Amino acid sequence: MQYRAGFHYHLGFNENSRFSDETYSEILQYLIEGLQKYITPETTGTGRFEKIGLTNPSFWAYFTGTFEIICGILLLIGLLTRFAAIPLLIIMVVAFISTKIPILTNKGFWSMAHEYRTDFVMTILLVYLLIYGGGNYSIDKKIAHLQNKRYETGSKSAK
Repeated sequence: MQYRAGFHYHLGFNENSRFSDETYSEILQYLIEGLQKYITPETTGTGRFEKIGLTNPSFWAYFTGTFEIICGILLLIGLLTRFAAIPLLIIMVVAFISTKIPILTNKGFWSMAHEYRTDFVMTILLVYLLIYGGGNYSIDKKIAHLQNKRYETGSKSAK
């Protein structure tokens, strides 16, 4: 059966529900953004959160950075995929509200659309992972397969 390009394909998944290189690069972006909050706090961490106007910017920068690092790693290895997508999705929504809405109101739709393009792809990817999980080659899938084998073996021996 020949694979047809569709929603999965455009999000960076191939016919085996396996991440493509583009998908890994989008997921890796969360890890990179989280690390930058620690490496360059004045521009991407505390300083950025202070510029946005959040109260206690130091706490929120490191809190967000920690979640981006941990959840980014979990997504990369395919462990607790759906669970890891939730905090990142919340971060993306807050980032949209705090950084892109002001661009929309001050500069208009097209400026906002330009600034939001990468964030949009990353958000859609998180929604996809929340719905479909990590795919056939994820650790989640391997754990589920082992649990199914254990369940099947247990039910066969009970008979």
